[in-house]
Amino acid sequence: MATKTTIGTSITIDGTITSKDDIVVHGKMQGKLTTSRDVKIAKEGTLEADVDAKTVQIVGALRGGIQASGKAVIEPDGKMIGDIKAPRILIADGARFTGHIDMG
Repeated sequence: MATKTTIGTSITIDGTITSKDDIVVHGKMQGKLTTSRDVKIAKEGTLEADVDAKTVQIVGALRGGIQASGKAVIEPDGKMIGDIKAPRILIADGARFTGHIDMG
């Protein structure tokens, strides 16, 4: 069973997180986030970071790059400024995205 790390709404992180768990971000982070599992940026979550994970799901906001081995998903309320490199990408109707996509 996979474990999950939650960054709460009252938490602000400036630095690097490296994990083997799923990560859910409700708070704010600047820096770099790396996990071999999934990352979800919740509606109230804000990242100014590069994210390297299996799957990245954006419901909140991300300014930075994504390197996903599985897929990247920007949900209808999600906002992203940066580049995405992933074999599968879903940008939902209503999502905001500025950047470049590499599916190679």
